Amino acid sequence: MTRKTFKMFLYPGMAEEYEKRHNALWPEMKEMIHEYGGRNYSISLDTDTNVLYGYLEVEDEEKWSRSADTEINRKWWDYMADIMETNEDNSPVCIDLKPVFHLD
Repeated sequence: MTRKTFKMFLYPGMAEEYEKRHNALWPEMKEMIHEYGGRNYSISLDTDTNVLYGYLEVEDEEKWSRSADTEINRKWWDYMADIMETNEDNSPVCIDLKPVFHLD
């Protein structure tokens, strides 16, 4: 199991919409995350900066990386592109964070 931490960038004024969309996360998206080995997924927002911080545990990095190419994931990226910073393919601009401490 690998712990992944990362940050993404929400457009100003979009916090409520971001939370609304995630509270209604599509069942197919939930299934895909689990199918590709994602567990214990959390996203938090720093409301002062509009920076989203994500935490995710994955069973296998290679398997997880293939989830990006699923149809449902691409559809989700397109759905979210109007409220957050994205790359040309509508994937969120996502910066991995360096782990510096963990305690079980």
